This record gives sequence, C-alpha cells and structure tokens, in this order.
Amino acid sequence: MDRFEHFTLSVFSITHYWNKIATDGMRQLGMKGAYALYLVILAGAEEGQEITSARLAEMAGRDKADISRAISTFQKKGLVEPHGTSRYRAPIRLTDKGQQLADQIRQKANEALKAAGQGLSEEMRSHMYKSLDIIADNMKEICRDL
Repeated sequence: MDRFEHFTLSVFSITHYWNKIATDGMRQLGMKGAYALYLVILAGAEEGQEITSARLAEMAGRDKADISRAISTFQKKGLVEPHGTSRYRAPIRLTDKGQQLADQIRQKANEALKAAGQGLSEEMRSHMYKSLDIIADNMKEICRDL
C-alpha cells in the first residue's frame, strides 16, 4: 500500500468509526450523528465568544443548510437559543440542557479516544496531533486555489 492509500484509508476508517459512535448516541435523541460535533463545538466556545450559524458551518466544515437544519432541531429540543433578531446571524448559545448533552458527548468521545489510543505514548499522541494539524492546514491551503 502506498502512502496516499494508507493515509486515506486510515483517515476514512477513523471517520467511519467516529460517525458510528456519534450516530449511535444521537439516534437515541432522534438526531443525526453529525449533530454531536456541532454541540461539542458550541460547548467549546470560550466565554464571550459568539458563534453564529455561519461560523459554526465554517468551524465544522459543513454546509450552511445542514447547520440550519441542526440548529432548528436543537431549538425544538430546547438545546440552544439564538440571541438577536436575525436567525442566521444571531449568536447561538447552548441552554443548560444543551450543555449537559454536549458534556455527555464529550465524555463518550474521550472514552472512545482513550480506548482507541491504547498503546500510544503521550509523545506519540502529541506528534500525531501536530502532524494532523500540519496536514490539514496544508490541504486547506492547496484547496484554496481550487
């Protein structure tokens, strides 16, 4: 297997299994697995940092329509509340219920990562994340011109 195949298959495999874990947890709540990421991003916003639907779409690398559907679902379930007049430009904040759900998702994700990362030293993990960040940034730069 060449470098491209190895990298691509590994990334797709990790993504596949993460989506399976997220979907399993979110299905119980009647939501898509991808929505787990959106809740975690919203929960990770620093105090005073405002995240709009447009910003959430950018951070998650998803299209605006999917984000709009997710936010609508979150509102119906009492997980988020927009602040402001414009629905798309209004900052989105998690309710206490939304924060609790995001915390549960984070905990499950951390448990999965801990189990999946057995055999990795902290140094290996640090190098892996640094390498992935560099690759992602370089790929983003390459795609900027497409």
